Amino acid sequence: MSTRREALATSAALTGGALLSAAPTAAAVPRAAPDRATPAPGQRPGSTIALTHATVLGAGPDHTVLIRDGRITRTGRSAEVPVPRGATTYDLTGKYIVPGGLVEAHVHNDGPESVLPPLFPLNGVTAVREMWGGPVHHEWRDKVRAGELLGPRWLIAGSIIDGGPSIWANDTGQRVVEVTDAPSARRAVREAKASGADFVKVYSRLTPEAYEAIADESRRQGLRHAGHCPDTLPIARASDAGQQSIEHLHALLLATSARESEIRRAMAKVRIDPTLHTSFERYASWFRQVHAVEWQAVRTYDVGRTRALFDRLAANGTRVTPTLTVHHSLERTDQLSSESTEFKYLPEWMTGYWPTVWSALTAGRTAQDTARIHRIYEHRLRLVAELHRSGVQLLAGTDTGTGYAVPGFSLHHELELLAEAGLPTRDVLHAATTAPARMLGLPTDRADLLVLDADPRTHIRHTRRIDSVLVAGRYLDRGERLRLLADVARAAAASEPPAAGAAAPHICAH
Repeated sequence: MSTRREALATSAALTGGALLSAAPTAAAVPRAAPDRATPAPGQRPGSTIALTHATVLGAGPDHTVLIRDGRITRTGRSAEVPVPRGATTYDLTGKYIVPGGLVEAHVHNDGPESVLPPLFPLNGVTAVREMWGGPVHHEWRDKVRAGELLGPRWLIAGSIIDGGPSIWANDTGQRVVEVTDAPSARRAVREAKASGADFVKVYSRLTPEAYEAIADESRRQGLRHAGHCPDTLPIARASDAGQQSIEHLHALLLATSARESEIRRAMAKVRIDPTLHTSFERYASWFRQVHAVEWQAVRTYDVGRTRALFDRLAANGTRVTPTLTVHHSLERTDQLSSESTEFKYLPEWMTGYWPTVWSALTAGRTAQDTARIHRIYEHRLRLVAELHRSGVQLLAGTDTGTGYAVPGFSLHHELELLAEAGLPTRDVLHAATTAPARMLGLPTDRADLLVLDADPRTHIRHTRRIDSVLVAGRYLDRGERLRLLADVARAAAASEPPAAGAAAPHICAH
């Protein structure tokens, strides 16, 4: 049996090997407490799981992986790694192991505990970054760590910190902290730390003064900040201030116009009507106004300006989470499916509301409006390709919690959209594995693995061909995984809607 140091070195090779190699990124400052190693149900403490004769991506064919107490203890060629006596052995001949599993870098979870958390690992997603944290997410994380709930590893933001009036002004069931100046912004960061947040979430309507105070106070408190680039702040300033990641592509699209000053003046004229009663009504109003500004930015796109900005992001180590899934659902509504088999894994009171919301969002669009919005979406794909060419680290995230995005399943759609944008398959995999894992400070020896029936390096859709999953040392073989998915579907069908108004979906992409 190898020493712990050898095991860590081997695991690091797995998670950073040939499959996932890319330019190094700036070091993260992880805030999450390390996950406790809880033996999987039915597994004796100190017992070993042996996965044999698999192709391990980044290591090679015919490899064996040994797992004990939620940690990888040894990997190597099967002929060179003896299986300990008494180990539970799974022969994975012809299978492909994705070390660490998949990581979803942008989620919002609000729904039944029996449905949402399990869907992630059952789809090979072993860790998530929760972008609008609340008490329920900390409760779920504690239960997952204790082995009481099947779910992913969670990295959890604090409440959204925004300027006023915020679109999401406290009628969504989750708290928004509105700040007006530097002192209130600093207090909000300290409150986030006191609540147990792993990082600070910044939002669109912050003033430059408040944003700079958040960035500075976050450094003082040992936290990272991530989220939207405020409408009034140049992206270069946010990057220079150490923002860990920029979410979505709205701000990037506006910043790559040759007429950015004019574009920003137009954005300053966008108003949120305070007489609108719900966050959804406010968002719909914002959505219609901003698309007109984005169209102007697309028409005045400047390649040279874009490359200079993206080179700066790459030099600073600023990541970008494009969330193409939510952009696609909002801007290519002609391609939405209302009959997806994935929807059965969510309660009908959630999925049944989506068509009503999307109809309201698209109400009044002319044929010209629709054509322009399609062009805007195509331009977003171009920006993703430019980001990749510039060496900006991309993260795979979906904005799950928004309509038409089912937890776990949606990340596989995101990978396909990144490939459609022009990323090589290897780099798409990197955006969902090593890149977010490094940013989040996930341990390299964690016993999280995705086992596939086909090689995802030959086609990104092969990530859907799941044989089994290892999550926190618990091995879910094909039969158990399918049984647990059926359990989730039954729980979703039996789920009763919450109190009136709580079922409204979250829409973050702005």
